[in-house]
Amino acid sequence: MELDAIRDQAEAVTLLRRAISTERVAHAYAFVGPEASGRKATALAFASALVERGSHPDVHRLGPTPPPSNPKGTPALRIEAIREMERRAALKPAEAAWKVFIVDEAEKMTASTPQALLKTLEEPPARTVIILILSQLRALPATVLSRCQVVRFRPRVVEGVPALFPDVRGEAHARSLRLLAEAREQGVEAILRLGDQVGRDRPAAEAFVEVCWLWHRDLLCRLAGGAPGLALFGEAPANAGGARSLDHVLGALRDCREAWFALQGSVSPRLSVEVLLGRLTGKAA
Repeated sequence: MELDAIRDQAEAVTLLRRAISTERVAHAYAFVGPEASGRKATALAFASALVERGSHPDVHRLGPTPPPSNPKGTPALRIEAIREMERRAALKPAEAAWKVFIVDEAEKMTASTPQALLKTLEEPPARTVIILILSQLRALPATVLSRCQVVRFRPRVVEGVPALFPDVRGEAHARSLRLLAEAREQGVEAILRLGDQVGRDRPAAEAFVEVCWLWHRDLLCRLAGGAPGLALFGEAPANAGGARSLDHVLGALRDCREAWFALQGSVSPRLSVEVLLGRLTGKAA
């Protein structure tokens, strides 16, 4: 893909074209924007423009992976991956004039990884470009971002609605929605049962918290008189809204946000889910 093929990101494309034409390519970029905004496609197009084609041996892609000792563990960008990138960056390009490293989901770095990356950013190898792809600036330390040129991506617009939300038509989202309904109807017993199912599975807990947030987001749209087409879960919130007030819904959204931040830290997935459901079912009472 070429930069000409990137849609809805004129500012980002113009900035990158100018960098190439003036030969003022930064040694590091942070492509910041929501999922599905075209960050990865633009990174590959930019890399292609620098080294002629995106599958070039001088274009390297890395992203979160499970721990070597546990293939089912939580994917993350670990210090070993950054050190391997540093080793490759120190080598001369195989064919092109540039080497490009695209780091996907950079917000999933472990606690020690940014410090390892900082070393490479402070002393960048010649003719090397590192592109960090992340959803928001605060996801990485300021010490790292201060050494990157930030390129912002706007949300894509699909049928008049920004494409900020995931497709919730899959079985995983439907299952989480059913579990949320069970917790609201059955109370403590269902909450503990769900906690047992989640256990230490952080991705499963994150997916469930996401569904809780999106469900209450739908309910907020309904209470605010939003168009039916804005709802992600169809009629579910309309059928279950009851007499919930705006304050209750906003409080539930805050609870979901706190649960999400807890999951990004050291709080156990099971505890995060159980506390969230306890608060949500209390608000529904």
